[in-house]
Amino acid sequence: MANLTLRQLRYVDALARHGHFGRAAEASAVSQPALSVQIKELEAALGMKLFERGARAVRLTGFGEEFVTRARDILRAVDELGDMARAAGSGLSGRLRLGVIPTIAPYLLPRLIPELGRAFPALDLQIRETLTRRLITELKEGRLDAAIVALPVSEPGLEEMALFDEDFVLIRPEAEADLPVPDGEALARMRLLLLEEGHCFRDQALSFCDMTPNLPREGLEGSSLATLVQMVGAGIGVTLIPEMAVPVETRSARVSVARFAPPRPKRQVGMIWRSSSPLAERFADLAGVVGRAARSG
Repeated sequence: MANLTLRQLRYVDALARHGHFGRAAEASAVSQPALSVQIKELEAALGMKLFERGARAVRLTGFGEEFVTRARDILRAVDELGDMARAAGSGLSGRLRLGVIPTIAPYLLPRLIPELGRAFPALDLQIRETLTRRLITELKEGRLDAAIVALPVSEPGLEEMALFDEDFVLIRPEAEADLPVPDGEALARMRLLLLEEGHCFRDQALSFCDMTPNLPREGLEGSSLATLVQMVGAGIGVTLIPEMAVPVETRSARVSVARFAPPRPKRQVGMIWRSSSPLAERFADLAGVVGRAARSG
C-alpha cells in the first residue's frame, strides 16, 4: 500500500461518481489515459479490482464500493485540515464551495457574489446549483462546504441557520389582474402549474393549497420558474413563485402579479453546513453577507 496517493483516491472517487472514464477525467481536469493509468496502478497495488469495465459504463465492484466509502472519508478529512488553517485566520479565504437551490440561485447570486467579493477579497467562491436532496448528499460527503436552501432540512450531522423569510406571490394571466386573489382552498381548484417533483418549492406550494404532494398532475409541471411563468403568460394556468423571482421572471411575460392576504404562503431561507466543519464559526459571517444581499433586492 506504499504507492497509494491522494490523487489516486480522488480519481477513484470521480470515476465512481460519473461511471465513465471520459467524464471522470474531465471533472478531474486530467486526460483520460492519465486517470486510467492511475486507477490501474492502484488496483495493482491493492491486488483487487475496484471497477467492472463495461462497453458503455463503469461500475464499482463489491470491494470497490467499500473502498470508495473509506476513500471519501479520507478525502473529507484531508480537506478539513485545510479548513482548519483557514478557520484560524482573520476571515474567510481560499476555496468555498457553496451550494444553492434553483429557486434561489438565479435571483440571489447576482447580488450575493459582488457582496462576497467586497466582504472577503481572498475568497475563491465555487457555486453549485442543484436540488436540495443533492446538496445535502454533497455536503455530507464533503464536496460542498455550505448551502443556501429552504428550511428546515432536519438532517443529522448538519447545522441550520435561518436567514430570512420570503413570501410567495400568485402569477396569473394579464386578463385576470382585476379578479379577487384566491385563498389556498380556491387555488387548489384552479389549473395550478408546479415545478416537477424534487423541488422543495413544489411541496411548499402544494402545502399552501392543502394538496397531496404525489397527486398526478400530467402536463402541469415545469423544470424552472421561468418555464412556469411563460406557461401562465400563454394562458395555460396560474402559478406561485417566490418574491425574489418576480423582477426577473415577469419582465418578459404577459402576466399579472398578485399578493395573498395574510397569512401569506412563505418559505424560510437559510444556510446549512456540516456540524463537524472547522469553518462552522465563520459561516455566521457568511450568513450576514447573504442576508444583506437578499435585502438589497
